[in-house]
Amino acid sequence: MDLIESITAKLKRHPKRIVFPEGTEPRVLRAAERCAKQRIIAPILLGKSDEIAAAAEREGVSLDHVMTIDPAQASDLDAFCRRLEKLERYRRMGVTNARETMVKPYYFGAMMLQYGQADGLVGGADAYSGALLRPLFHIIKPLPGVKTFSSCMVVELENRAFGENGVLYLADCGVIPNPTVEQLGSIAFQTGRLARQLTGLTPRVAMLSFSTKGSARTPETERVLAATEYARKRAAEEGVELDIDGELQADTALDPELGRRKAPGSVVAGNANVLIFPDLNSGNIASKLIRYLAGARTYGQILLGLSKPAADLSRGSTVDDIVGVASIVGLQAIEYRKLYPQEDPEV
Repeated sequence: MDLIESITAKLKRHPKRIVFPEGTEPRVLRAAERCAKQRIIAPILLGKSDEIAAAAEREGVSLDHVMTIDPAQASDLDAFCRRLEKLERYRRMGVTNARETMVKPYYFGAMMLQYGQADGLVGGADAYSGALLRPLFHIIKPLPGVKTFSSCMVVELENRAFGENGVLYLADCGVIPNPTVEQLGSIAFQTGRLARQLTGLTPRVAMLSFSTKGSARTPETERVLAATEYARKRAAEEGVELDIDGELQADTALDPELGRRKAPGSVVAGNANVLIFPDLNSGNIASKLIRYLAGARTYGQILLGLSKPAADLSRGSTVDDIVGVASIVGLQAIEYRKLYPQEDPEV
């Protein structure tokens, strides 16, 4: 059973409500139809109802058991506007008309998520990342103690020898261009925690670099080394069992023979299933190459650090990708209250 099959088996017992802000996008429509038919997700599509219905008809998509909401006509719009106006983050935006902002599907969807009217949000199939990320970062509260929002790509390889039966977690591939030591360590900790959530196993987190264990000494390798220590400290403080090691070259992290030779005694080297890149350039490039050159299935970006589950899709996402990402977000929602401290929903 592959990763998404194992996740959907759990979702069939506990289906979750996932809101899709791009309700007329053909790939989103087909993904919503599939989720509803398989009874793994209760999809909520945002947009003008007549436009969604027309788009579904053009695509030959059934909207049975798929909810549609027009933000401009929604009964919650006035309440959402009042809540938005109370946000300090909103006031700093300098926007004077809350209604104009709130009728935008990305903002409306984020507010639905924050106030429990959806269990997760998946968007970005037809927009630049900023269009989705800004509303989420403005409206969704961060997890307690979290200062850094980042992202993770879940990758499933044909070659099951790598990672955890072929599954790897790559971060950060979508949010922070040049993370500080604290940010990089936080990315490692949060990605490891997600891997543990999805598998129940102890993640093996490799902090990647062009150097292994001091084979080169530069400010960049020192930053990775310091981030490794920060991630270990966070994991110990929060009682999350993670194996974290660095700095490691990518081949040392993945190849058992090289791992034994270049980093003897490391439980991560040669066995890593979580790969943390030193910057966004390397992470994003690697995630694209692994998809197109290795033929891997990629699911993401799964957003990290938010107090509610959400994901930012690539504009190149297929219907399979969208269903897979929605399934991962749904599984996060199942366990969310167990994994993270309870918070008052008021923003």
